[in-house]
Amino acid sequence: MHDATRVIRAGIPEPSQGHPFLPGPTFAAPFHVAGDPAEAPYTYGRFHNPTWTLFEKALGELEGGEAVVFASGMAATAAVLGSVLKPGDVAVLPADAYYTTRVLAEGFFARAGVVVRTAPTAGDAQRECLEGARLLWLESPSNPGLDVCNIAALARAAHERGAVVVVDNTTATVLGQRPLSLGADFSLASDTKALTGHGDLILGHVAVRDAERAQSLRTWRTQFGAVPGPMEVWLAHRSLGTLDVRLERMTANALAVARFLAGRAEVRRVRYPGLPSDPAYAVAAGQMSRFGPVVSFELGSAEAAETFLGGCRLIVQATSFGGLHTTAERRARWGGDKVPPGFIRLSAGCEHAEDLVGDIEAALSASDRPL
Repeated sequence: MHDATRVIRAGIPEPSQGHPFLPGPTFAAPFHVAGDPAEAPYTYGRFHNPTWTLFEKALGELEGGEAVVFASGMAATAAVLGSVLKPGDVAVLPADAYYTTRVLAEGFFARAGVVVRTAPTAGDAQRECLEGARLLWLESPSNPGLDVCNIAALARAAHERGAVVVVDNTTATVLGQRPLSLGADFSLASDTKALTGHGDLILGHVAVRDAERAQSLRTWRTQFGAVPGPMEVWLAHRSLGTLDVRLERMTANALAVARFLAGRAEVRRVRYPGLPSDPAYAVAAGQMSRFGPVVSFELGSAEAAETFLGGCRLIVQATSFGGLHTTAERRARWGGDKVPPGFIRLSAGCEHAEDLVGDIEAALSASDRPL
């Protein structure tokens, strides 16, 4: 079955006369439960919810495993780290991973006694840090630098040393890359981004193949209260059906933008894993079926980047990525990422490619000074 069909059908219940294709959200804290609670399918809203059940079923079908949904991508991240690691364990993370993941690991978990090692994503450098490790965290493509690692090779190396493997798959989404099939033990994503794609909710999920790990994640979610609202989950499931269509347009737009930027003399270090000239292309092409919506590039200074962004008319200045609307930002304004002052992360949306490229060209050409 093709992706376009899979995402539309994923998690949808069997047809029932007079009922909607996808039932609306179930708003409930307590459920009717008399006698033995084990005999009731739902008991209390912090434990489970019918709306979660359908969306988790959909994600599980797409991921090739069992999915657990969380209130945010960072709630999912905390659940994986917290359910796997104990004091004295070694966790290996990308030095260029999503900033808040590094903050959580090097802050809270390091204070709790976890030893954190970091190495760059590029060149599979984390392989050199695996001796004695309990957990290997991968992010490919990395955010915001878009470096890529060989997930299957690193997973094999980690498993040989007794470590579990987690892949943050946010940038690629499950339609662009399937970490569990590449050997990962955990596939994680911030569903706030391209998976739901409308910029109107915060959500995350983790998928695993091992039932005990899935139960550990659910226990963490219940005990820490990292539960999503039913409305957000229902919106996510509704949005999932257009993922294939959205990704097709976004990735085509991203490639068009990357090609255009690569031909401009004032633009430096264009990165997009789907660009054949990109240093990550060979590895990415071997493990990704779609290269995602994110392009990064550099202009000569912070002022040049701000001038460019201010001159765009179709590109919204905003953080996050993966939405219908093309967005961009000068990433160094936040701190935390080792990027030059003129570094820009752009997320291609679903507008027409010619309009986007035209807007970028006009913003570059209208600058008062060389960028």
